[in-house]
Amino acid sequence: MIDKGKRNVLGILMSAVDYEAAVDFVIRAAQDRRGAAISALAVHGLMTGVSDREQKYRLNHFDLLVPDGHPVRWALNLMYATALPDRVYGPNLTLKVCRRAAEEGLPVYFYGSTPDVLARMRKFLLERFPALIIAGMEPSRFRRLNAAEKAELVQRIRSSGATITFAGLGCPRQEVWAYEFRDELSMPVLAVGAAFPFFAGEVPQAPKWMQDRGLEWLFRLGAEPKRLWRRYIFLNPAYLTLLALQMIHISRPSTDGTSPQQELLYG
Repeated sequence: MIDKGKRNVLGILMSAVDYEAAVDFVIRAAQDRRGAAISALAVHGLMTGVSDREQKYRLNHFDLLVPDGHPVRWALNLMYATALPDRVYGPNLTLKVCRRAAEEGLPVYFYGSTPDVLARMRKFLLERFPALIIAGMEPSRFRRLNAAEKAELVQRIRSSGATITFAGLGCPRQEVWAYEFRDELSMPVLAVGAAFPFFAGEVPQAPKWMQDRGLEWLFRLGAEPKRLWRRYIFLNPAYLTLLALQMIHISRPSTDGTSPQQELLYG
């Protein structure tokens, strides 16, 4: 198990952990009925905090920000000698947490995406983990929630008996959701990105050889060019440039953000 604490990557406090440490943290929080916010961040997610001080504040108040992408893992290893052998990929983390939840009898809840994706994901997960207790699944409303709707959603999740909630709303909305719902749900909330559509077979995953070489972004760009070209064409060079400046000590990114002035209540 590797857990070397939080490290500053472009002002975002990334958790230098492996799968075992991340899963253990989630399970212990679920058993203790303790609120915790966890996200698997690749370059795009990290850069949302670099460019937005309120988002930086949210991310730096997460309990765990695990390195979803190899470029983030490489940064941790190069700057801090963390010796992480692998990234902590959101879909794989989801499967590992579900396996442990099934073994421990801990009910789980899924929030986000569409009814069709959720139905196919349920089938996929129960085929892999027949003992998994799915306390509930609820699709996104794809709009802002009001305060009453948030209170009703919190009540539905809590009354379902769930001990872990997975949020699949897309970045950065799912990180905002996890930050805003963590304490009221009193359970670990995992923002797991593309895990929902991957499990449902709606979006293809990159071949393992591309994943292992940090080229998943290229595969996804080829699969969804209209949606993703701005993200990768602009953010990847910006990330590498800022990282180089931090590594040669020209830049010393601050981890201070700005406390959000109001809840966004994504749903």
